[in-house]
Amino acid sequence: MKQPIFWSNPADAPGWQAHLLAPLSKLYASATARRLKQDGYKASVPVICVGNINAGGTGKTPTTIALVQYLIARGKNPHVVSRGYGGSLEGPVRVDERTHSAEEVGDEPLLMAAFTPVWVAKARDEGVKEAEKNGADVVILDDGMQNPSVQKDLTLVVVDAHRGFGNGRVLPGGPLRESVTTGLKRGDVLISIGSPEAQERFETNWAGLVSIPRVKAALEPLQTGIDWDGMEALAFAGIGHPEKFFQTLRELGVTLLRAEALKDHQPLSTPLMKRLEVEALALSAQMVTTEKDAVRLPRAFRTHVITLPVRLSVEDWSPIDHHLSQLGLD
Repeated sequence: MKQPIFWSNPADAPGWQAHLLAPLSKLYASATARRLKQDGYKASVPVICVGNINAGGTGKTPTTIALVQYLIARGKNPHVVSRGYGGSLEGPVRVDERTHSAEEVGDEPLLMAAFTPVWVAKARDEGVKEAEKNGADVVILDDGMQNPSVQKDLTLVVVDAHRGFGNGRVLPGGPLRESVTTGLKRGDVLISIGSPEAQERFETNWAGLVSIPRVKAALEPLQTGIDWDGMEALAFAGIGHPEKFFQTLRELGVTLLRAEALKDHQPLSTPLMKRLEVEALALSAQMVTTEKDAVRLPRAFRTHVITLPVRLSVEDWSPIDHHLSQLGLD
């Protein structure tokens, strides 16, 4: 697999473990390539995939929400189809944020359902069919870039600008589901999310491999009227990269007396929340979490925890607009 031209940080380069696991990485990449040769369902409406090459969190959910809001502002009726990671329901089922729980449909679909109709379906093609039947004029696949069950008309590849594509290796030798060059060949626009410094780091390491238009974006706190400056907090987050959330709080002026990094999608059990509440009381700290974590909170704790919502700010929509226009979504 072709590697980046230059590593700005030698620690990012493949280590001995990655080299040792190279044969398994090759097998994983080959299995993905074989699966993608299957013919998927062709919908009667445009299908936009918001996916990634990396395994784990890159910012797909805020990207999907931003795209939903952008399309609604254009008078469209987008529906989202999600696998519902961590949820027990097979689907297809439309998510109802008033009655469904994260345990049933997953935390991300529950969060997105506040913005537009969301269908959870382990078989994504069945979810797309339900969206079509219920009036969607465009379907957004939340993830599914490596799933061949549905044909995509536009694929947006999302990457964390700071982390980039890691050491450039496929699982298990690295963080990738497929090679960068292979994945980007199936993508139409690359959305790199991060600060100006992170964007510069991404360009240094990866610009030589980016063969499609790239759009820069950043996650920005939503103004809710809360005075964060000077707040003493116990923060917890079960997202892909909790440290990004903690750093955002610090940049808002919050003093973090305790920062608890949980596993992505980790259940917020009552014993766990009671422990965090006791620690917060001992520190005289306010409990703070992310929007995605907030939908997993036990009901008894929802009034005790403040949520910091963030929204994706896209620097330039024109490369995406070009494809939307071709799909009749202008």
